[in-house]
Amino acid sequence: MSSSVPPIGSDLDPALGPGRNSALKPGRYGVFAGRVIDTRREGGRDTPHYQVHLVDEAGLQVRIAVNVQSAQAPSELLYLVADDLRHPLTAHLPAPGSGWTALTSAPGGACLDYVRANLFDPAAMRLLPADAQGDDNDLADLFDHYLRRAAGDASIAVYAFGERWGPEPTADKVFGFTPGNGVHDIHMNQGNSGPYMRDDGVWQDGGLLLHLTGEDRWVGIFLAFQSQSWHTDDVTGHALTESPPRPSPGTEVLRVLAALVNPSGPAPEAERVLLLNASPDPVDLSGWSIADRAGTRCPVPDGVLAPGSILAVQVSNGVALGNRGGTITLLDAGGLKVHGVAYTADQARREGWTLTF
Repeated sequence: MSSSVPPIGSDLDPALGPGRNSALKPGRYGVFAGRVIDTRREGGRDTPHYQVHLVDEAGLQVRIAVNVQSAQAPSELLYLVADDLRHPLTAHLPAPGSGWTALTSAPGGACLDYVRANLFDPAAMRLLPADAQGDDNDLADLFDHYLRRAAGDASIAVYAFGERWGPEPTADKVFGFTPGNGVHDIHMNQGNSGPYMRDDGVWQDGGLLLHLTGEDRWVGIFLAFQSQSWHTDDVTGHALTESPPRPSPGTEVLRVLAALVNPSGPAPEAERVLLLNASPDPVDLSGWSIADRAGTRCPVPDGVLAPGSILAVQVSNGVALGNRGGTITLLDAGGLKVHGVAYTADQARREGWTLTF
């Protein structure tokens, strides 16, 4: 499920200062909830990062160091902005402005995992350079669009996921506050190669979430490196060998098309998932399975699904499509993820309605 070019090209992260190792450390993963005070563009120079100055309700200041370029070719990062993110994890986030919350890397809570949490469709990610001449054509412009708005609107709550550093006795090298504090690794953190495999883990990816409280809308900003594989070991987070590359748009053979997660009537309910063969070829479903948010799997009935056909699968074997939100993941006979979706408690509240994805 994932592998990455080291974001800075060495084991020292210049975003943090001399002697600061970039590897994720046990117990240091979590989320900082605060509001934006200021931002700083570094473009393709210096570290390079996009720097964000956050403060929580208690007045604790931190710097969020967001990688915008890889030191190794190809340098451009993959990004995706979910402009109307609807995912069950938002119900598990700490209160706005509550500062740092350490997270235990596990499903079912507030942790990010680009592969397992079905936050977005990896095929929809696009490339952007760190800095380029012109408007709205680089990552700094992208971050400016959302984070400068947040700097001018204190009602916008920001959640930065990654690894915590500090406090440090010296002033922050970018924004000058004391003591130095911050969060980095605001990107996918699994499937690394070579010495950077030590950063690997599941349910510990970085990212930025913004809650536009006036609209009650969530925006998710997710970053990855081009070398990352989108298939990783479920325990170690290491890249699986001989796994297929990140899919291109429109090339997923089978998709989770819809699901009945809250059937009418009393429990036990007959929850169903609808699969679509979008390809022009028949697909042998022998050995395929469906997994829920906790990773519990049930088999897809053996057989061949014709091109353009839909198969209704009644879930079994303890798979639970909860009414309080969840995920649905389709796995092939080798256990590799083919497609996945997520839904919230609000989407599931209407009994008897089939959700479409």
